[in-house]
Amino acid sequence: MAIGLSTYAFFWRMSSRVPDPMGLEAMLDHTAESGATVFQICDYAPVEALSCAELEKLRQRAEDLSVRLELGTRGLETAHLTRYLALAQALDVRFIRTMFNSVTHQPTPDEARELLRIIVPQAEQQDVQFGLETYEQVKTRTLLEVVDAIDSPALGICLDPGNCVAALEHPCDVIDMTARRVVNLHIKDFAFARQNGWVGFTYSGSPLGTGLLDYDHLQNAVRPNERHINQVVEHWLPWQSTPEETCRQEAAWTTQSLNFLFARNPQAGLR
Repeated sequence: MAIGLSTYAFFWRMSSRVPDPMGLEAMLDHTAESGATVFQICDYAPVEALSCAELEKLRQRAEDLSVRLELGTRGLETAHLTRYLALAQALDVRFIRTMFNSVTHQPTPDEARELLRIIVPQAEQQDVQFGLETYEQVKTRTLLEVVDAIDSPALGICLDPGNCVAALEHPCDVIDMTARRVVNLHIKDFAFARQNGWVGFTYSGSPLGTGLLDYDHLQNAVRPNERHINQVVEHWLPWQSTPEETCRQEAAWTTQSLNFLFARNPQAGLR
Protein backbone atom coordinates (compact mmCIF):
# COMPACT_ATOMS: atom_id res chain seq x y z
CA MET A 1 0.00 0.00 0.00
CA ALA A 2 1.22 3.50 -0.83
CA ILE A 3 0.02 7.03 -0.20
CA GLY A 4 -0.13 9.44 -3.11
CA LEU A 5 -1.39 12.66 -4.58
CA SER A 6 -3.84 13.16 -7.43
CA THR A 7 -3.81 16.02 -9.88
CA TYR A 8 -6.98 16.98 -7.97
CA ALA A 9 -4.70 17.88 -5.04
CA PHE A 10 -3.28 20.53 -7.38
CA PHE A 11 -6.65 21.57 -8.82
CA TRP A 12 -6.17 25.32 -8.39
CA ARG A 13 -2.39 25.43 -8.59
CA MET A 14 -2.48 23.88 -12.07
CA SER A 15 -5.46 25.96 -13.24
CA SER A 16 -5.57 28.99 -15.52
CA ARG A 17 -6.91 31.06 -12.61
CA VAL A 18 -3.45 31.38 -11.09
CA PRO A 19 -0.60 33.44 -12.58
CA ASP A 20 1.90 30.58 -12.97
CA PRO A 21 0.07 27.24 -13.28
CA MET A 22 1.95 24.09 -12.31
CA GLY A 23 2.76 21.66 -15.08
CA LEU A 24 2.85 17.89 -14.91
CA GLU A 25 6.56 17.66 -14.07
CA ALA A 26 6.22 20.24 -11.29
CA MET A 27 3.34 18.29 -9.76
CA LEU A 28 5.35 15.08 -9.97
CA ASP A 29 8.35 16.74 -8.31
CA HIS A 30 6.14 18.16 -5.56
CA THR A 31 4.65 14.71 -4.96
CA ALA A 32 8.12 13.26 -4.42
CA GLU A 33 9.20 16.16 -2.20
CA SER A 34 6.12 15.64 -0.01
CA GLY A 35 7.09 12.03 0.74
CA ALA A 36 4.22 10.54 -1.27
CA THR A 37 5.09 7.62 -3.53
CA VAL A 38 2.16 7.64 -5.98
CA PHE A 39 1.07 10.35 -8.42
CA GLN A 40 -2.33 9.81 -10.07
CA ILE A 41 -2.71 11.82 -13.28
CA CYS A 42 -6.49 12.04 -13.15
CA ASP A 43 -8.78 13.81 -15.65
CA TYR A 44 -5.75 15.62 -17.03
CA ALA A 45 -6.36 15.79 -20.78
CA PRO A 46 -2.88 17.13 -21.79
CA VAL A 47 -1.34 13.74 -20.95
CA GLU A 48 -3.18 12.29 -23.95
CA ALA A 49 -1.29 14.62 -26.31
CA LEU A 50 2.22 13.77 -25.11
CA SER A 51 4.57 12.32 -27.68
CA CYS A 52 6.32 8.99 -27.20
CA ALA A 53 9.49 10.85 -26.24
CA GLU A 54 7.60 13.01 -23.73
CA LEU A 55 5.90 9.98 -22.19
CA GLU A 56 9.25 8.25 -21.81
CA LYS A 57 10.73 11.36 -20.19
CA LEU A 58 7.82 11.45 -17.71
CA ARG A 59 8.15 7.74 -16.96
CA GLN A 60 11.87 8.07 -16.40
CA ARG A 61 11.42 11.11 -14.17
CA ALA A 62 8.91 9.23 -12.02
CA GLU A 63 11.26 6.25 -11.80
CA ASP A 64 14.15 8.49 -10.77
CA LEU A 65 11.96 9.98 -8.02
CA SER A 66 10.69 6.54 -6.89
CA VAL A 67 7.11 7.63 -7.59
CA ARG A 68 4.60 5.19 -9.08
CA LEU A 69 2.34 6.73 -11.74
CA GLU A 70 -1.40 6.04 -12.03
CA LEU A 71 -3.91 7.35 -14.57
CA GLY A 72 -7.50 8.54 -14.42
CA THR A 73 -10.05 9.26 -17.11
CA ARG A 74 -13.81 9.17 -17.75
CA GLY A 75 -15.90 6.91 -19.94
CA LEU A 76 -15.99 3.31 -21.13
CA GLU A 77 -15.78 3.62 -24.90
CA THR A 78 -13.41 1.01 -26.30
CA ALA A 79 -11.22 3.31 -28.38
CA HIS A 80 -10.75 5.66 -25.46
CA LEU A 81 -9.81 2.99 -22.93
CA THR A 82 -7.55 1.32 -25.49
CA ARG A 83 -5.74 4.65 -25.75
CA TYR A 84 -5.37 4.75 -21.97
CA LEU A 85 -4.00 1.23 -21.89
CA ALA A 86 -1.39 2.37 -24.41
CA LEU A 87 -0.56 5.34 -22.15
CA ALA A 88 -0.35 2.94 -19.22
CA GLN A 89 2.14 0.77 -21.08
CA ALA A 90 4.28 3.78 -21.98
CA LEU A 91 4.26 5.11 -18.40
CA ASP A 92 4.55 1.75 -16.60
CA VAL A 93 1.13 2.32 -15.00
CA ARG A 94 -0.76 -0.49 -13.27
CA PHE A 95 -3.99 1.35 -12.32
CA ILE A 96 -6.48 3.40 -14.35
CA ARG A 97 -9.49 5.03 -12.74
CA THR A 98 -12.52 5.59 -14.95
CA MET A 99 -16.25 6.30 -14.74
CA PHE A 100 -19.36 5.13 -16.56
CA ASN A 101 -20.09 8.49 -18.15
CA SER A 102 -18.08 10.82 -20.32
CA VAL A 103 -19.20 14.13 -21.78
CA THR A 104 -20.28 12.41 -25.00
CA HIS A 105 -21.46 8.99 -23.83
CA GLN A 106 -23.70 7.79 -20.99
CA PRO A 107 -24.10 4.01 -21.29
CA THR A 108 -26.85 2.00 -19.69
CA PRO A 109 -25.69 -0.64 -17.19
CA ASP A 110 -26.06 -3.32 -19.87
CA GLU A 111 -24.01 -1.27 -22.34
CA ALA A 112 -21.37 -0.60 -19.68
CA ARG A 113 -21.08 -4.31 -18.94
CA GLU A 114 -20.62 -5.17 -22.62
CA LEU A 115 -18.03 -2.44 -23.14
CA LEU A 116 -16.05 -3.67 -20.15
CA ARG A 117 -16.21 -7.24 -21.42
CA ILE A 118 -14.35 -6.00 -24.50
CA ILE A 119 -11.58 -4.07 -22.73
CA VAL A 120 -10.98 -5.99 -19.49
CA PRO A 121 -9.24 -8.98 -21.15
CA GLN A 122 -6.69 -6.57 -22.62
CA ALA A 123 -6.14 -5.07 -19.17
CA GLU A 124 -5.66 -8.57 -17.74
CA GLN A 125 -2.98 -9.33 -20.32
CA GLN A 126 -1.25 -6.03 -19.56
CA ASP A 127 -1.48 -6.50 -15.75
CA VAL A 128 -3.49 -3.28 -15.37
CA GLN A 129 -6.48 -2.72 -13.09
CA PHE A 130 -9.42 -0.49 -13.97
CA GLY A 131 -11.26 1.11 -11.06
CA LEU A 132 -14.81 2.42 -11.55
CA GLU A 133 -15.24 5.43 -9.30
CA THR A 134 -18.21 5.83 -6.99
CA TYR A 135 -20.06 9.05 -7.77
CA GLU A 136 -23.53 10.52 -7.85
CA GLN A 137 -24.35 9.96 -11.53
CA VAL A 138 -24.49 6.17 -11.15
CA LYS A 139 -25.87 4.36 -8.13
CA THR A 140 -23.24 2.43 -6.19
CA ARG A 141 -25.24 -0.77 -6.40
CA THR A 142 -25.27 -0.45 -10.20
CA LEU A 143 -21.47 -0.13 -10.28
CA LEU A 144 -21.16 -3.19 -8.08
CA GLU A 145 -23.53 -5.25 -10.21
CA VAL A 146 -21.39 -4.52 -13.27
CA VAL A 147 -18.11 -5.28 -11.47
CA ASP A 148 -19.55 -8.50 -10.05
CA ALA A 149 -20.80 -9.56 -13.47
CA ILE A 150 -17.34 -9.12 -15.03
CA ASP A 151 -15.67 -10.70 -11.99
CA SER A 152 -12.08 -10.02 -13.02
CA PRO A 153 -9.02 -9.04 -10.96
CA ALA A 154 -8.52 -6.34 -13.60
CA LEU A 155 -11.73 -4.52 -12.61
CA GLY A 156 -12.79 -3.10 -9.26
CA ILE A 157 -14.05 -0.02 -7.46
CA CYS A 158 -12.24 3.26 -6.97
CA LEU A 159 -13.89 4.31 -3.72
CA ASP A 160 -14.63 7.96 -2.97
CA PRO A 161 -17.50 7.95 -0.46
CA GLY A 162 -17.96 11.72 -0.49
CA ASN A 163 -19.00 11.74 -4.14
CA CYS A 164 -22.22 9.83 -3.50
CA VAL A 165 -23.92 12.18 -1.04
CA ALA A 166 -25.59 14.06 -3.91
CA ALA A 167 -27.37 10.80 -4.80
CA LEU A 168 -28.60 10.54 -1.20
CA GLU A 169 -26.24 7.65 -0.46
CA HIS A 170 -24.65 7.71 2.98
CA PRO A 171 -20.83 7.57 2.81
CA CYS A 172 -20.60 4.72 5.32
CA ASP A 173 -23.18 2.71 3.36
CA VAL A 174 -21.11 3.21 0.22
CA ILE A 175 -17.98 2.05 2.06
CA ASP A 176 -19.74 -1.07 3.32
CA MET A 177 -21.24 -1.94 -0.05
CA THR A 178 -18.01 -1.60 -2.01
CA ALA A 179 -15.30 -2.67 0.46
CA ARG A 180 -14.81 -6.17 -0.97
CA ARG A 181 -14.31 -4.80 -4.50
CA VAL A 182 -12.19 -1.71 -3.76
CA VAL A 183 -8.88 -1.49 -5.64
CA ASN A 184 -8.06 2.22 -5.15
CA LEU A 185 -9.02 4.92 -2.64
CA HIS A 186 -9.60 8.61 -3.23
CA ILE A 187 -9.15 10.33 0.12
CA LYS A 188 -10.81 13.69 0.67
CA ASP A 189 -12.88 15.09 3.51
CA PHE A 190 -16.17 16.94 3.16
CA ALA A 191 -18.71 18.85 5.23
CA PHE A 192 -21.95 20.82 5.12
CA ALA A 193 -22.04 24.51 6.05
CA ARG A 194 -25.06 26.77 6.43
CA GLN A 195 -25.51 29.37 3.71
CA ASN A 196 -25.57 33.01 4.76
CA GLY A 197 -28.97 33.80 6.20
CA TRP A 198 -29.47 30.15 7.20
CA VAL A 199 -31.20 29.34 3.91
CA GLY A 200 -29.82 26.03 2.68
CA PHE A 201 -26.39 24.42 2.90
CA THR A 202 -23.15 24.28 0.97
CA TYR A 203 -21.59 20.83 0.58
CA SER A 204 -17.89 21.21 0.07
CA GLY A 205 -14.43 20.07 1.06
CA SER A 206 -12.71 20.37 4.41
CA PRO A 207 -9.21 19.57 5.66
CA LEU A 208 -8.78 15.83 6.16
CA GLY A 209 -9.80 14.81 9.67
CA THR A 210 -12.07 17.81 10.27
CA GLY A 211 -15.15 16.84 8.25
CA LEU A 212 -17.65 14.01 7.86
CA LEU A 213 -15.41 11.33 6.36
CA ASP A 214 -15.31 8.43 8.82
CA TYR A 215 -11.75 7.46 7.98
CA ASP A 216 -11.51 4.86 10.73
CA HIS A 217 -14.57 3.08 9.35
CA LEU A 218 -13.17 3.27 5.82
CA GLN A 219 -9.82 1.87 6.93
CA ASN A 220 -11.38 -0.94 8.97
CA ALA A 221 -13.76 -1.95 6.18
CA VAL A 222 -11.38 -1.75 3.22
CA ARG A 223 -8.12 -2.73 5.00
CA PRO A 224 -5.87 -0.91 2.50
CA ASN A 225 -2.61 -1.88 4.21
CA GLU A 226 -3.45 -5.56 4.30
CA ARG A 227 -4.79 -5.57 0.72
CA HIS A 228 -2.14 -3.25 -0.80
CA ILE A 229 -4.64 -0.60 -1.88
CA ASN A 230 -3.21 2.84 -2.64
CA GLN A 231 -4.70 5.90 -0.95
CA VAL A 232 -4.67 8.98 -3.18
CA VAL A 233 -5.29 12.48 -1.80
CA GLU A 234 -7.78 14.82 -3.47
CA HIS A 235 -9.46 18.06 -2.37
CA TRP A 236 -12.73 19.92 -2.77
CA LEU A 237 -11.27 23.28 -1.81
CA PRO A 238 -13.49 26.26 -2.71
CA TRP A 239 -11.81 29.23 -4.37
CA GLN A 240 -10.54 31.66 -1.76
CA SER A 241 -10.31 35.45 -1.91
CA THR A 242 -7.18 35.58 -4.11
CA PRO A 243 -5.09 33.20 -6.23
CA GLU A 244 -2.30 33.44 -3.66
CA GLU A 245 -4.56 32.52 -0.75
CA THR A 246 -6.17 29.70 -2.72
CA CYS A 247 -2.78 28.19 -3.57
CA ARG A 248 -1.61 28.58 0.01
CA GLN A 249 -4.70 26.81 1.36
CA GLU A 250 -4.42 24.02 -1.21
CA ALA A 251 -0.80 23.37 -0.25
CA ALA A 252 -1.72 23.43 3.45
CA TRP A 253 -4.58 20.97 2.93
CA THR A 254 -2.21 18.65 1.07
CA THR A 255 0.32 18.75 3.88
CA GLN A 256 -2.38 18.09 6.49
CA SER A 257 -3.82 15.21 4.45
CA LEU A 258 -0.45 13.52 4.07
CA ASN A 259 0.42 13.97 7.74
CA PHE A 260 -2.95 12.47 8.70
CA LEU A 261 -2.53 9.47 6.39
CA PHE A 262 1.07 8.75 7.33
CA ALA A 263 0.11 8.88 11.02
CA ARG A 264 -2.75 6.42 10.46
CA ASN A 265 -0.73 4.20 8.11
CA PRO A 266 2.80 3.91 9.52
CA GLN A 267 3.42 0.95 7.20
CA ALA A 268 3.42 3.36 4.28
CA GLY A 269 6.37 5.25 5.76
CA LEU A 270 8.07 8.34 4.42
CA ARG A 271 10.81 8.40 1.83
